[in-house]
Parts: sequence; C-alpha cells; structure tokens
Amino acid sequence: MDMSQYLEIFIEESKEHLQSLNECLLQLENEPHNMELLNEVFRVAHTLKGMAGTMGFTKMQTLTHDMENALSAIRNGKIQVDGNLIDLLFQCLDALENYIEEIINTGSEGKESYEILIQKLNQFLSGDSQKEEEQKASKEEQNVNKEEQAILSLSEYEQNAIRTGFQQGYQAYAITVYLNASCVLKSARAFIVFRTLERYGEIIKSTPAVEDIEDEKFDLEFSVVILSQEEKEKFTKDILSIAEIVDVKITEIREETHLKNPEQPKASTQENTQSLTKVDQNEEHENRVKPRAGKTVRVDIERLDTLMNLVSELIIVKNSLEDVDRRAEQNFNESIEYLERITTNLHDAVMKVRMVPVERVFNRFPRMIRDLSRQLEKEIHLEMSGEETELDRTVIDEIGDPLIHLLRNAADHGLETTEDRIKKGKSASGHVYLRAYQDGNNVVIEVEDDGRGIDAKIIKQKALEKGVITSETAENMSEQELVELLFQPSFSTAATVTDVSGRGVGLDVVKTKIEALGGDIEVKTKLGKGSKFIVRLPLTLAIIQALMVQVGDEKYAIPLNTIQTIEDIPISEIKSVQKQEVIVLRNTVIPIVRLHAILDVPEKEKEKNTLTIVIVRKGEKQAGFVVDGLLGQQEIVIKSIGQYLSYIKMIAGATILGDGEVALILDVNTLV
Repeated sequence: MDMSQYLEIFIEESKEHLQSLNECLLQLENEPHNMELLNEVFRVAHTLKGMAGTMGFTKMQTLTHDMENALSAIRNGKIQVDGNLIDLLFQCLDALENYIEEIINTGSEGKESYEILIQKLNQFLSGDSQKEEEQKASKEEQNVNKEEQAILSLSEYEQNAIRTGFQQGYQAYAITVYLNASCVLKSARAFIVFRTLERYGEIIKSTPAVEDIEDEKFDLEFSVVILSQEEKEKFTKDILSIAEIVDVKITEIREETHLKNPEQPKASTQENTQSLTKVDQNEEHENRVKPRAGKTVRVDIERLDTLMNLVSELIIVKNSLEDVDRRAEQNFNESIEYLERITTNLHDAVMKVRMVPVERVFNRFPRMIRDLSRQLEKEIHLEMSGEETELDRTVIDEIGDPLIHLLRNAADHGLETTEDRIKKGKSASGHVYLRAYQDGNNVVIEVEDDGRGIDAKIIKQKALEKGVITSETAENMSEQELVELLFQPSFSTAATVTDVSGRGVGLDVVKTKIEALGGDIEVKTKLGKGSKFIVRLPLTLAIIQALMVQVGDEKYAIPLNTIQTIEDIPISEIKSVQKQEVIVLRNTVIPIVRLHAILDVPEKEKEKNTLTIVIVRKGEKQAGFVVDGLLGQQEIVIKSIGQYLSYIKMIAGATILGDGEVALILDVNTLV
C-alpha cells in the first residue's frame, strides 16, 4: 500500500504530539503523583507508536513501545518519577524529533536505532538504574576526510572550470568549516563564511548544496571548493576570526592527483569508482520526493466561511460593475465604494487566515530553560505571557532562532549563580520573562531577566581596546549608545567579549535576522537589576500601509509604522554638526538624510525656501528624510526584488502601483 499520500499528515500530527509530550513531561516533573497527567503522557506515546507502526517506521515504533513500558511501570507504582527518569524520557523525545526531521529530509527514518536509550529504559524497568552516572553514547567517529569527499564529488563541468583556473594562474582549494556545537544560527554563520571567501576568489561547489545550507539541512560542518590566487593561510585566518567557527581544514587540489584525465574513463582507479558511485547514490537519494513539511496552516472554519462570503460578494460587485450604466455616475461610484469595502474586508480575512499564535514558537522554550537550569546548576524560572498574540506565519517560522539566542544569553550570562544572588539580597532563583503583545501594526516580544545587567563602562573599555570607537567619540556617547555597541559585528568576533556579561556573542546575527524580517531590536538595562531586549516585528510581510513620496522623478514608499511626523522646515534652520546636517525639532536634535544623494536620483533644480522632511523612528533613534513631495497614504503589496539585487540594503522590496508603475520600498532600519 502506498503510504506516501499520508506522510504530510503524519508529520504534522507527530509534531503536535511531540509538543504535547514535551509540555506534559515538564509538568510531570513538578507533579510526579498526578495520575491524570501520567495517563495523558501514556495516551500520547501510545498514539505515536500506532501512527509510526501504520506508516512502517519500525525504529520509531520500537522506541515509543519501550517508552510506553516505562510509563506503564510508573502508573503501576513499580518505579518512581525522578529527575534522572525525566531526563531519560526527554532524551527519548529528542530521538523521536530526530526521526521526524530525518523523515522530513529523506522520506525515511534513517539508520539510527538509539539502542543506548532503549537499554537505559530497560535498566530503569529492571531496577538497575540507581544513581548511575550518565554514559554518553559513544558513536563511531567516521574518519571520512570531508575535503577529499568534496573533491571526489566534483562533476566534469566543475573539474573543467578548475583546469581553466589553473591555466589562468589560480589555485584550487577544498575547504571544510567546522561550527561550534552550541551554534544556534548555523545558516547565518555559513553565509558570513561564503561572503568572506567570495572576497578572495570564486566558489565552484559547496557540500551540501547552497539551498540546503540556507535551510540549515546540515550538521556542524560544510565544505566548499574555491578558485583563488591567494595563499590558503589567508582563508584560515579570516574564517577562524568569525564567531562560532572552531576549525578549518584546507586541502590544495592538484591536477595530477585529484582531477580525472578527461581522455580516460570516468574513474582512474577502482577506489575512485566506488567513491563516485557512492556519491551518485547519495545524489539519487537526495532527489527522492521529500514530504512537504510545515507548509500547512490549520485554520478555524469560521475564518474560511468569512473568506468565502467575501469572495461571493466580490463576484456580485464584479457583475454589478459590468452592468452599470456609465452615465448613471452615482451607481458607478456606489459600486466602486462597495468594491473598496469588500477588498479591505477580504484583505483582513486573508490576513487572519495566515495568522498563527506565537504560542507555536514559545512552546519549545520551557523545556530549553529547564535543560539550561540543570546544565548551569542555576534555579531558573521562565514566565511567559501573551502566547495568544498572533503573527504572520512567515514571521513565526523565522523568529524562533533569534529568541533562542536571547533566552540562552539571559539564562547563561544575564542571571547570576545562586550564591551570588543570595549575597546581593536577591531571591535564590532567577527569573526570565518572555512576553508578547500587539502594539498597533507591530507585535512586540520582550526577553527580560532579573540578573546582573550590562555594565556600560566595561563596554566602553572593550570598544576602545578593539578600536571600535575613538576616545573622543566615547566621551560624547550616552550609556544607551554604549550598550547598543553590543550589536556591532566586531563585538561578536572575539571570545574575550564574554567578559562583557557575555551579551556580545551572536547579537549581531540576532539583529541581522530580525531586521531582515522588517523588525528592530533594542536593549534596556539597569546594572544589578537586569536587562530587557525588546523585539518589534511587523504583523505581516505581505501587505502594509505606506506613505508614497516623490524624490526627483521617482516614487518611493516609506512604511507607515516607522513614520513619526511630517514637517516643513525652512532651509535656514538646517545646521551642521560634525559634517552631518541636523534640525532641532521640539528640543530634539534629528539628523537629516537627503534621499537624492543616497538613492542617486537627480535633484530638481527649482529653488525652495522650505524642505519637506519625513521624521522616521527606529527604536530610540530618529532621522529626517528629505523628500520633494508627498503623494499620500496607500495600502501596498510587498514584492521581493529577488536574489540578484539583494545586496542593495537600503531597499526593502518593491510594489506595483495602480497605473502599473513600480515603486521601491525604503528600508528605514538601514537608512537610519
């Protein structure tokens, strides 16, 4: 029987059951005698076992069966719930999640059978597990030379490109980069490595493929083959300076050793033939049809009914417009107004269909904090609120990793040890707060801790040591401006920055990720009291309200949620401070940005006595955009400008206006 048609449903439902298991086990640790809870855990494990068996995933079925045996023994009073047993059940849960990931990636559950976990479960059942030290499963280390593997998998086209490079004086290298085991944003680190290597040469191949690296479908290492005229020592030095890169191995590709003679058969030796055949089999394996996981949204039936009704009314209006007598202008105008109301309601309805509660992301954090609490030997309580706040599905999918980073920072570096907290007169247990709430067209997510806070003096000292700022600039910087230096990339490229309460490592990547979603991040801190990271995100990435402005002969859109005011300022009031044009507005000094110069648009020659300035805000910062005219507010559909133009950071996207003209959307984050 062909079960592939049920694979998507199996994956979606398995994820829900695993999340339910996660929550129940966390609760069971605090309420070990709650039989109702225990029955719920047993029921979910039993359901998972049945589903896995039906789909033919026998390894997954075996593991859940042994989990079921342990849970049954707890229900019958044969064994007691303690921290070690909960740890073991969580390890089983992680193994089940790994099976699901393998099924998503390859369509099969893989070769791993987790025998060690099954043995430990059976030890608990036989009573041999009392206070045993946790033994780490010793996996056989495959001594596969990743660089050689990358060389062997070169296609004929790629080998010809390398030969051409040799003729032009280039050298070829196979480079394998190893990431830190605790690295959260793997694809972001890989992206920085690619950007670094592209400065020195041309990347011929990457293993795994670039698409898989972007989707984080790789472990803690990846390989690239590059043509360059530089020595390999330069690559090593530059790549190792990137945060969370632990090792780099480079092999020089030589024509006589590594490249096949084009006149000979495909493989020069039997060994190479076997290796290449293996690679071909792997490629064939990758080309198998993979299940489309995570592309569905469960929608309340009432929302779909609303959508259906609105589409029905849209058809009625369309018919009405076709029949309307153009001479009867009133009828025509009424139909247009009615159409406008319907399309607005339709937009709202579609928005609601795409909306998902942030609970979907928040659910994974209690388990993570619980594990960190045991690992760091700190008492940590996570308090969450606003889980029902809704965000667009595309934003939900991307926000998880930055939040993990912020929460780990809060638990690891923000909170003091239990002894230090008691000495300072604080409660023995530290608190981490995760809140979400809607604020206009934005959703705000806050990560706060009641720990040691961030010392601006130490940041200033570090910044001066590293040459990030000059001593003159440092004297004029406020405490808040010093704290914001933590988001500078230079603060995340040296391990010593962890002396600054550890806040520097990785915050540049968090900021980049959030700004790519059209949001922004700011930090507020009080020494000795704690820190709060505030993330603002747009409700949706599809349709926004924007102010259309004229710059020269071009039209641009500025997102309305970033605009504070619009002012007409006499030219005589524009001052210059350190070669930067500024205006003083209601006792606030605001730098102004002449969009003509930034966007390279020819300026209109007519003389003006006043300038129209759009005041925008990004977090605590303000700036004034000088424009030639205001065209009015408009609801616009955001279109991506594509990979080819993605390096233009000041443009967030494009939109098509009613007359078919294309207008670019300004990225306020970058411009400010």
